[in-house]
Amino acid sequence: MECDSVKVGEKAPDFVLKDQNGEDFRLSDFRGKKVLLSFHPLAWTSVCEKQMKALEENYERFEELNVVPVGISVDPVPSKKAWAEHMELKRLRILSDFWPQGAVAKLYGIFREESGISERANVLVDEEGKVAFFKVYPISELPDLEEVFEVLR
Repeated sequence: MECDSVKVGEKAPDFVLKDQNGEDFRLSDFRGKKVLLSFHPLAWTSVCEKQMKALEENYERFEELNVVPVGISVDPVPSKKAWAEHMELKRLRILSDFWPQGAVAKLYGIFREESGISERANVLVDEEGKVAFFKVYPISELPDLEEVFEVLR
């Protein structure tokens, strides 16, 4: 599984997904900015909720570093919308990789076929659309955003 994942220095696969408000998010529209793709297995789970809230809480830090953070999971848009409201997200966009099931996670080599979810992973895409940081975390572990901020320094 790991051998098929994207590598640092490679071009990040482009994609279009709907966010929690049903609006398109196209990775290539953000050239000139960095984008943090924060993959999480499922909405409405405690570690995933902490992961998304950490992105929201650090949104201004990301902005100062020219980074657009987004969450991505296989949940459908209506579920993402309800979850975003539940978490009181004001700025963070959370994207639905619902259909085809996990297509973007598959592009990045982090889809778990046996359970139909993505790995928990952070992928930092640079201004030119190349992968600058890529890390898969244990499913039960909250990703350390300081690792990402370290790469951004």
